Amino acid sequence: MGRDKALLPFRGGLLVQSVAQAVNLAAGSAVLVGSPRRYGCVGYPILPDIYPGAGPLGGILSALQHTTAEWSLIVACDMPEVSAAFLSGLLDAAERGSADILIPAGPSGLLEPLCAAYHRRSRQALYKAFATGIRKVTAAFEGIRIVTFPVPELTPFQNVNTPEDWAGYAAE
Repeated sequence: MGRDKALLPFRGGLLVQSVAQAVNLAAGSAVLVGSPRRYGCVGYPILPDIYPGAGPLGGILSALQHTTAEWSLIVACDMPEVSAAFLSGLLDAAERGSADILIPAGPSGLLEPLCAAYHRRSRQALYKAFATGIRKVTAAFEGIRIVTFPVPELTPFQNVNTPEDWAGYAAE
C-alpha cells in the first residue's frame, strides 16, 4: 500500500481507532501492539511489539504474552468493516467453546487468523512454532485446537491492502 494503514484517515479519526473501538465495545478493552512512539496518538494503550519486523505472528505473541484475559480478540488494524457486534459474537462463541483459537472462516473455507479469538493457552504452541522459524500464522497452528466460526460473507474482516481496496473507504 505504501503507507501505514493504521494511520489512514477514516470516519473522522484513524482506521486503527475505528478497529480499536469495535474491539473495546466487544471485549471491554483494547490494546494495540506496535511502536508507542508511532501510535501513541491514537488514544489506546500500546504494547511494544516484542518481535518487531516478525510479522503478524510476532504481534499475536506480543499480545498474548501481556494479557491476563483468558480470551483475546486479535484483530488487524486494516479492517474497516469489522464491527463490535461481529466481534462480540465471536468472543461469546469462543468463551462457550473448548477451542484454543476460534477462527472465522468465510464461504470458501479460508481462515481469517487476523480477526480471531485466541485463548491464552495457545501462546505456548504458537511460540514453539515461532521459535522454529515459522512466521505464517496458520502454519503455526499445529497442535492447537482450532475451531472455525463460519461466516457467510467476508465483509466483517475484509482488509485493505492496496490503494484500490482503500479507495472505497477513503471518501467516508
